[in-house]
Amino acid sequence: MMSNSKVVYEGWMVRYGRRKIGRSFIHMRYFVLESRLLAYYKRKPQDNVVPIKTLVIDGNCRVEDRGLKTQQGLMVYVLSIYNKKEKYHRVTMAAFNIQEALIWKEKIESVIDQHQESLTASGNKYQSFEYKSGMDSGRNASSSDQESQYSAAEDEDDLNPNLLRRTTIGNGPPESILDWTQESSALASQNTTNQAISRKHWRLLQCQNGLRIFEELLEVDFLPKSCSRAMKATGVVEASCEEIFELVMSMDGRRSEWDSSFQDGSLVEEVDGHTALLYHRLQLDWFPTFVWPRDLCYVRYWRRNDDGSYVVLFCSREHENCGPQPGYVRAHIESGGFNISPLKPRNGRPRTQVQHLMQIDLKGWGVGYISSFQQHCLLQMLNSVAGLREYFAQTDERTVPPRIPVMVNMASCSVPAKDRQKNQLTSIHDRNQSLDNAAKLMDEYSDEDEDFQIPDEEAYHVEQEMRREAIHEGPVFQIDLSCFSGNLRRDDNESGRDCWRISDGSNFRVRSRRYCYDKTKMPGGNPLMDLVAVDWFKDTKRMDHVARRPGCVAQVAAEKGNFSIVFNLQVPGSTNYSMVFYFVTKELLPGSLLQRFVDGDDEFRNSRMKLIPSVPKGSWIVRQSVGSTPCLLGKAVDCNYIREANYLEVDVDIGSSTVANGVLGLVIGAITSLVVDMAFLVQANTTDELPERLIGAVRVSHLELKSAIVPTLESDPQPSPSKP
Repeated sequence: MMSNSKVVYEGWMVRYGRRKIGRSFIHMRYFVLESRLLAYYKRKPQDNVVPIKTLVIDGNCRVEDRGLKTQQGLMVYVLSIYNKKEKYHRVTMAAFNIQEALIWKEKIESVIDQHQESLTASGNKYQSFEYKSGMDSGRNASSSDQESQYSAAEDEDDLNPNLLRRTTIGNGPPESILDWTQESSALASQNTTNQAISRKHWRLLQCQNGLRIFEELLEVDFLPKSCSRAMKATGVVEASCEEIFELVMSMDGRRSEWDSSFQDGSLVEEVDGHTALLYHRLQLDWFPTFVWPRDLCYVRYWRRNDDGSYVVLFCSREHENCGPQPGYVRAHIESGGFNISPLKPRNGRPRTQVQHLMQIDLKGWGVGYISSFQQHCLLQMLNSVAGLREYFAQTDERTVPPRIPVMVNMASCSVPAKDRQKNQLTSIHDRNQSLDNAAKLMDEYSDEDEDFQIPDEEAYHVEQEMRREAIHEGPVFQIDLSCFSGNLRRDDNESGRDCWRISDGSNFRVRSRRYCYDKTKMPGGNPLMDLVAVDWFKDTKRMDHVARRPGCVAQVAAEKGNFSIVFNLQVPGSTNYSMVFYFVTKELLPGSLLQRFVDGDDEFRNSRMKLIPSVPKGSWIVRQSVGSTPCLLGKAVDCNYIREANYLEVDVDIGSSTVANGVLGLVIGAITSLVVDMAFLVQANTTDELPERLIGAVRVSHLELKSAIVPTLESDPQPSPSKP
């Protein structure tokens, strides 16, 4: 029940953990911090709402920074708040971006400070705590996961009044990782051979792309000849340290937008909140026809310093689940990473200095003898700093949470073809096992609220979403596609011409279940309906209500008791064309967003009917004109809806919009050279409608105008009125 205390801070945060039955969970909860209490609710509290869980905040509380955790491809930044007198009664909260986590950490610590000051002022005996961020790289300023859970017995706390109240799960970088961001004096104190090397001895090698490129002067005798000297790039990016850090930590498709050497990457193992093992495939452009591609398996450690800077360190490491891969040469990172430091703002814009260092052995037979190969590839990797600068200069989308795919087991390096086929059949099981293993790394001891798992419009639950997608990932009933045909042929070959095929729904980004909270999108996945046929018509006049034709796909589907949605894209001109797509399902799920769209009025349909276009192959001007931004068809062009007993036809008059007509002129002029993807869906606006699901997706390749035929359309009977 909400108290009358003053609210210090409130907002949506992530809750995650493991239930008693062993299944992991992750969802949103509304947290409220008051002057003496931290509580969270299923929805924003009103009146006398009882919280799911509370924690009394006093001077004995600690805020434990548990670093970064990965759950089902999402990276979250975790805080754990507990009282040192009751270590097992704790509240764990997380955020999709580190800025929000830091705000909550600061707010909670300020409340703790106030309680400590009030107790000290009243003369009561109170255990003092050292105010440190806990983000130091050394082991003396941090605590491990086990320490935070089991160590520091009550009498030990009393004997040691200087225990850190704000601690981090990280134990500092692993011993094998060279922390090149430290001064040489600090490195020398570590008493290790390779880490005692001073990193002060640099010379400016060149300036390119607005970056200063430095090369280390020292010769390193103990490294192989094929290993490069350490090189680093330094540049300034107009973005906050947190924004850059989150982008650097991501390993999803966004990375290829600023790192030209990145092909793909995935998580191998999560060691703790600051340390993880990653698999990374490089995309190097130095004579790729003759040079085998490279890949990496390395440990990544990160920390946040007291001055607000971030350090990310790399070093290669072998792992049993990430053996050498066929067709790739396993490169070796001797030392590398990023140093992200804040600078003074200029003209009201944040500025950050980014240093990227790499010392790498690309391996291979000729690396030690062809110095240009090593240097060229190294410069390509270092140029990612310029990529970061341009990425932030050209985009306003800075709130997308970082993601990292979970790796499927890749232990075997020389699997016979027959065994590889067998492994492919079990890849789904392996992936689920990898997800479960990653979930086991979650906070086993975090407070959980499984007793309160009831449907809620404002809370999202990622596991439930995944189960829901698994259940509805494709049409529930198998439909016999052999009885449907259109005049445009289907060809699943990539090189096919004047044909169509089903487009992969994962190529389209749709609103996720969390969209109302953080505007995140996810791959579209498999569609709700089957695309069974495509017609390509032409006539001297516009062709409306084509589904009335006897023997057409919609009529055949109706005879078999199926339901169809027909999209008729009408192209005006001296000759009118129509591209007609037939989507079929066994039945509509009552109460679903799709059913509400089909049976809704035209105003509702116009506000929800969405098309996502894409031109994967075509001229630059066409690709820029069409773009890939989702479009509400009913708002952009005139749409006519014909609702019959067993189908809904949507006639889309592209010529009704001057803008669309101009773009269409470009498309028609180059249509034989284009490959066009289209996805149809109903826009989801509320939490109970999310996540969005595709009705269907299609790819049309190198269409020929001459292949269109004139349809036989009977006189149009009065269509049934649209159902309200």
